Amino acid sequence: MAMKIRLARGGSKKRPFYRIVAADSRMPRDGRYVEKLGTYNPLLAKDSEERVKMDMERVQYWLDQGAQPTDRISRFLEAAGHTPKKERANLKKGEPGKKAVDRAEEKAAKAAAAAEAAAAPAEAPAEEAAAE
Repeated sequence: MAMKIRLARGGSKKRPFYRIVAADSRMPRDGRYVEKLGTYNPLLAKDSEERVKMDMERVQYWLDQGAQPTDRISRFLEAAGHTPKKERANLKKGEPGKKAVDRAEEKAAKAAAAAEAAAAPAEAPAEEAAAE
């Protein structure tokens, strides 16, 4: 049986509340689970003690049994200092989109053209003065 440590959603519409559970990976998100390991309330402030509560002994037990934490749960464990931080690469997130790149190139080209146009008339009177 492939076990996962994951979130099971509760709460009403637009008022989420999650239970941290150990469940069979084949069960639905809010379906049957083996054990409740804690809670997560995303509506509370990030520095609140009540935001994430976990029974670390039971979490460690399930990790030792081979349960795989989901990405969100592994982030909670990293924040709690239980597991070492992983390097995550979201390479596309920091890059601007295609249209933004096109606009930036167009703006740079206009700025370069304006700089050349401003520099050319300033040089012309100086050349005429030198020729006289």
